[in-house]
Amino acid sequence: MFKSGVGFLALFGLGWWLLATSAFDGLARLVEVVVGCAVTLGLMLAARRFLPSSTAGESFPADRRRRFNQINGIQWLLIVVIAVVCARAALPVLIPPLVAMVVGLHFLPLAAVFKQPRLRVPAALLIAAGASGMAVWLTNGPDKTVRLVVGLISALCLWGTGIWTVTGAASAAEHGVRE
Repeated sequence: MFKSGVGFLALFGLGWWLLATSAFDGLARLVEVVVGCAVTLGLMLAARRFLPSSTAGESFPADRRRRFNQINGIQWLLIVVIAVVCARAALPVLIPPLVAMVVGLHFLPLAAVFKQPRLRVPAALLIAAGASGMAVWLTNGPDKTVRLVVGLISALCLWGTGIWTVTGAASAAEHGVRE
């Protein structure tokens, strides 16, 4: 289900989508939550259907696995620091934009680890999502608008990357090319 990282992209995309929907109330939010769950499920099913089985079973070299773990460990450490510092500074509104920037930055070394230069695209988009949220905050926009902007851009970025991965693999399989 998590072939080529698509499951992670789908689920983290849903998390960002739920952040974006926190800007809405009532029925509108419920509809948006259902839409997000449907997109996530559809993407995960598409990955299961179209990505080759060998992707999930291939071994990951120890040095690359270690580097992957280091990158993710640093990312999560920074996220915790951001949450603590922003909470203590009474600025929880800054958590989503700063986290989006950290997540975006973490894709840059992952592009090298996975030998996937296209991961620079979600890196740039997530950094832009964070910067956009910071711009809304700096111009005295409401907290819910910061959450909407950061969450929406981040969700669409991650889901788009997942779709890009699935369609690329499906196209390669259709043409008899192994990615």
